[in-house]
Amino acid sequence: MRWLVVIALLLVFSGADAMAQTPASTATKKSEATKSASRSVSGTVKSSSQDTVVVAGRDKGKDTEWTFSVEPTTHIRKGGKSIVAGDIKPGETVQVRFTEQGGKAMATSIMVKGGTAAKKTKS
Repeated sequence: MRWLVVIALLLVFSGADAMAQTPASTATKKSEATKSASRSVSGTVKSSSQDTVVVAGRDKGKDTEWTFSVEPTTHIRKGGKSIVAGDIKPGETVQVRFTEQGGKAMATSIMVKGGTAAKKTKS
C-alpha cells in the first residue's frame, strides 16, 4: 500500500513539474518570435502593386533598394486615411515598418509622408 502511495505521489509531482515547464517554453518561443522584431526604414517609392512595394533609400551609409511584401493585414496610411498598396505612387516618400519572415521583408505598416521626393512644378 505504501508503494502505491509513493508511486501516486511521484506521478503527481512529475506531472506538475512538466506542466510548470510548458508555460516557460511557450514564453521562450514568444520571445524568440519577438527577437525577429520589426525594423523601420524610410525612402522613396520606386514602384508598387497590390502585393509589393519597392523602396529606395539608405541603409548603413549605402544606397539600398528593398522589396516589401504586402499582406491584407498591412496597415497603409496616407494623409490620415487608409489606402491600399496599389494607391502608392512612385516618387512618394514612405516609412515602412517590416519584419523578416522566411527571408522576405514583410511590411507590417506603411506611412506615406506628405509630398513627393521629386518637387512639383506649378503651372
